[in-house]
Amino acid sequence: MPTDDDLYNTLTDLDRQSYKAYKQIQGRYSFPGFTLLIDYVQGDPFASPSRLRVQVPQVSQQGKAIAGFPPDLYRNSIRTIALCDYLTREFERVANNLRGKRGSGKSGLIAIASPGQQVLERTSVLVSKEQVEARFVVGLPAQGRSILGRQAADLLCDDMIDLVEQALFYRNLDGKAILRQVETVEDAHYLRQQLDQRDLVAFIPNGAILPRDSGVSDKPLKKDVVPFQSPESLEVTLERPNSGAITGMGIPKGITLIVGGGYHGKSTLLQAIALGIYNHIPSDGREALVTNATAVKIRAEDGRRIAGVNISPFINHLPQGRSTTQFSSDNASGSTSQAASIIEALELGTQVLLVDEDTSATNFMIRDRRMQALIAKEREPITPFIDKIRQLYHDYGVSTILVMGGSGDYFDVADTVIGLFDYQPQDLTIEAQAIAQQYQTDRAAEGGQSFGVLTPRIPVAKKLDASDSERRRDRDRGERGGDRYRGRSNRGDRDRNDREGDQGRPDRKRDDRGPKLKARDVDALQFGKETIDLSAVEQLMDLGQVRGIGSAIAYLQDRHLNGKDSLTEIISAVIRDVDDNSLDVLTSSPSGELVRFRAFELAAALNRLRSLDIQG
Repeated sequence: MPTDDDLYNTLTDLDRQSYKAYKQIQGRYSFPGFTLLIDYVQGDPFASPSRLRVQVPQVSQQGKAIAGFPPDLYRNSIRTIALCDYLTREFERVANNLRGKRGSGKSGLIAIASPGQQVLERTSVLVSKEQVEARFVVGLPAQGRSILGRQAADLLCDDMIDLVEQALFYRNLDGKAILRQVETVEDAHYLRQQLDQRDLVAFIPNGAILPRDSGVSDKPLKKDVVPFQSPESLEVTLERPNSGAITGMGIPKGITLIVGGGYHGKSTLLQAIALGIYNHIPSDGREALVTNATAVKIRAEDGRRIAGVNISPFINHLPQGRSTTQFSSDNASGSTSQAASIIEALELGTQVLLVDEDTSATNFMIRDRRMQALIAKEREPITPFIDKIRQLYHDYGVSTILVMGGSGDYFDVADTVIGLFDYQPQDLTIEAQAIAQQYQTDRAAEGGQSFGVLTPRIPVAKKLDASDSERRRDRDRGERGGDRYRGRSNRGDRDRNDREGDQGRPDRKRDDRGPKLKARDVDALQFGKETIDLSAVEQLMDLGQVRGIGSAIAYLQDRHLNGKDSLTEIISAVIRDVDDNSLDVLTSSPSGELVRFRAFELAAALNRLRSLDIQG
């Protein structure tokens, strides 16, 4: 295997040559204590940067510690995820310190997938008992389109040694900080596992810091913050394997209302609960706040795509006889979109719905007595959520946490009522029940005797990223478009895992290329020629999740879209493949930019894909 000296000499020899000559350095190189793999070399200084990996053995062949991470830090999957997350952050910190401007374009860039406040499974750093592997990108130095060979040699040889030793050698890291993160994440995982057995759907610890720094920052608020304190009647104590018992507010299964005046923290509490599906870094303020892992935040979404969803539990007898048992729309209303989102979450097995009246369709949430008197039920297609929320819990065991500030009618169906005043919660259940008895609404229940059936949806087997003409052709021929990737990428050397400004990939044969994927932020995913609007999918928190979802849709199109399995079965198969093989199963070569996503967010993206069709 060539050595770091060989790489250094090659790079200096390439000085001032055409940028494409950098392709010569692709390959593996032996460095002192680790191996450098140059998987993909960019063809232009302004293109997606080159993709590299380093592999550091835990111990040398002589038994001497190199990476040297104690096995206790990665003895189970949750501790391993926490360790890999910590190393990703440390690699990013050291890389930022080493980064320098070396020419034009992306020259001199060293970057790894950047984590937020959540601790998630990533492909950026992998740890096993044999080795530590980091995946990152580098902008190879150039002036114009001429190679700066000596600067490249300094970057890939000298700086690389410093980077690996400072970020991936245990002896050079803060062992106490690593252990703190590993144990914090493991504790949160165990807290979440206790919720169901305690008949809870969420737990908010005393002392938690719920407000965030700003609307564009997920970091905790530092100034004028009020730590959370549970009302005594809702206090529970849970156990943690590392840090011992912890006390806070337990939200029980059933129907919970969060009420209170404006600006007193209702939506902040619900948003914190929504993100309690994830583990968080130490000192986040929410690191011990946990929520049932299947909780889904639901909102109205004017204009969204709906494909063949049975929304009849909520909406019936539409004008012109439109069916609601297999409802489709390219421009859904607030009420139909909210109904569809609930049904789609139920399809995937959610056990907790999170709803905020501020982001809900008013006519979907409530129809009061006066409106019932004016507009008879037979002339109103919508059955409001208030008349289905109890049936959801009774028929399917689905709890709801609902922020409600404008309608006391929900007191009639609530099991628990939490009031927020100056950001502090109070248990108002008894008071709300007394008010419900004193002030009868006299509204008629419109929900029938049961919630209704959930109808499996079987997608049409076709190429989801095809052009409109290709889709029409496949439909006419009855072809199984998912069996073939015929479309040609229009992004040069980049294929289905390449996104503008992200990691590049090696050239592949045209027939092996997948759909064009691009994810600039968590609000949108470009899949082929279509852009999927994800702005209403509020529990997506990491750009890498969006990239992973894009790769997953391409993967399921190729492997599981067969015209026989339901959408739920297809998504479950993808999640099972990832569980069995890691996120790398979604790509044809190693990628450091993918982050674990849930089945619910994958389904949300797929359901909004305008090329998705459901069998009639």
